[in-house]
Order: sequence, then structure tokens, then C-alpha cells
Amino acid sequence: MKSFFHVSDIGDLGAALGEAKQVKATPFAWKHLGENKTIMLVFFNSSLRTRLSSQKAALNLGMNPIVLNIGQDSWKLETEMGVVMDGDKSEHLREAIPVMTSYCDLIGIRSFAGLQDRAFDYGETVLRQFVEYGGKPVISLESATVHPCQAFADLITIEEYRKKKRPKVVLTWAPHPRALPQAVPNSFAEWMNAADVDFVITHPHGYELDPAFAGNAPVEYDQMKALEGADFVYAKNWSCPGVTDPARYGQILSKDMGWTVDARHMAVTNNAYFMHCLPVRRNMIVSDEVIDAPTSLVIPEAANRVVSAQVVMKRMLESL
Repeated sequence: MKSFFHVSDIGDLGAALGEAKQVKATPFAWKHLGENKTIMLVFFNSSLRTRLSSQKAALNLGMNPIVLNIGQDSWKLETEMGVVMDGDKSEHLREAIPVMTSYCDLIGIRSFAGLQDRAFDYGETVLRQFVEYGGKPVISLESATVHPCQAFADLITIEEYRKKKRPKVVLTWAPHPRALPQAVPNSFAEWMNAADVDFVITHPHGYELDPAFAGNAPVEYDQMKALEGADFVYAKNWSCPGVTDPARYGQILSKDMGWTVDARHMAVTNNAYFMHCLPVRRNMIVSDEVIDAPTSLVIPEAANRVVSAQVVMKRMLESL
């Protein structure tokens, strides 16, 4: 495996889930793979679960992790080509990337969408430069459009808690005070479309995800109708993806608190499990009573971030 951005990069999902089960049961069984190997984890943006789970996964595999916080531990980096660098950015990615990768065997990148230029974000301009100039296997630790380690962990969690062969999984938009990127819902949709689940997306009009990720998943604009009979409810906010109107890309179109997942919403489900990637705005995305209920999977889901990252790193080490 040379890169990990999409569900297609993981190959057969059944095999990947089986491998995840093995890794979770015996996390130190492959420490020999990472002996004398280094992974660099580069963060352009804040992180808690991604940072800690990636470091833990690397250590489980015997690797030495190096964590670099861009703009804090390093110079501020210019990401666009052809610009006159007369501002506050002292170094360009074109030089920084080959330097970074000369110090490591694998590299993970976290770089959020700017939500200003859809073409720049959806072209994965930052991530693609690491592929082009780095020459080392690259893991997206959440980029402008995808968060595959999170989606893989989500699927592992659903596999562990499913009560029937083909559960109904609902991705529901929920309100948030700030404009957020689409990386998490994009990847969740992409992975659920590839999994053996009955997948439905619900959101207000104008929040349609890019078809490259949403695929043919049905969209139900009536949230309560979408939630009927659900086995898993995955709540997440995202800003306007700009699919039908690029001028509105990154905008907040609604703050309707009627979309907050509460007991009223969960009552129409099939005693569904609640899921969220965290961090979560309580009583905006989800009510206290739902996230604190026994059916909330947010902590097991977060714990599985180590497992998903370790499977990916293991496969990359095996391919070196």
C-alpha cells in the first residue's frame, strides 16, 4: 500500500476487517515490522484522537514516531505554486516535503480544507504535493476532502456492534456554530457505500455531498423519516459542499436546532447506537441524554482509531 486516502486503497473490506480483529486482539504481534523504521506525523491543524492514536499505532508496530506541528515546531509553509513569498510564510512545501521524507519511512498528513476555494480543496492540493515530492507512502490523517482512518474505525465499530447482517446506517447532518469541512461525512459515505449496510443520508437542502463520495446513497430530506428503523445513527455537521452552487461552498446554510439528535429522534430508530467522530458540541450536534446513554459508541469508536491506523501502517510496512 503506497497511499491511504480512499476505501479502494484498503482492498477487500472483509479481509481488512478480519485483519483489524487480529490487530486488536494482538496489537504487538508485528513489532518486528517497524524495527528501525520511522513515521513522521505532520499536523497543519489541531488534533487529539488522530495524533494520539497514530502515535500509539506506530509504537505498537515498533516504529519511531516523529510529530511535527507546522507553524509551531517549524516555519510556516507556503502551499501554492507560483506565488511571490513576501508574506509570513518562510518555506515552500516544494522544499520542505523532500526534507521531511528523507527523515522517515512513512508519512502521515493532517491538513484541513480552507473552505474558500473549492477547486483547491477538492483537488487535495496539499496532500498531492506530499505524494508528488515525497516519494514515501502517505496516509491522510484528515485532508481537505477525506478522513479515511476515521471511516475505517467507524466501520470496525459497526462490525463489532451490528446485531443483524445488513444494519440500517443513517448519516445525519446536525447544526454547528462554525463552518466545518466535509472530510468526515465524505469518507463515512464512501466507506458505507462499500460496506454491507443499508445506508441513508439525511440533511437540509443545499448540503448535498459530492457524488464522488455520496455515490448512489439515497438522500432523505425528512430527518425523522430517515431515522425510522435505524440501527446506527452517525451525526456530523458539515458546511455547504458547493456541488450545485460553488459560490456557496463552505457556507453555513442552516443552524436549525431541530436537527440536533435527541431522545425524540432516537425514539423512532431500532434502539440505534449513536456514533460521532468527536470532538462534539453537546446539545448542538447531540443532546446529553443521547451521547451519555449506554447505546452511545463514541468512546469505543475513538478507541478503534488505533486499530484502523495500525492496520494501515502494518500494510505499508509490509510493502516496503
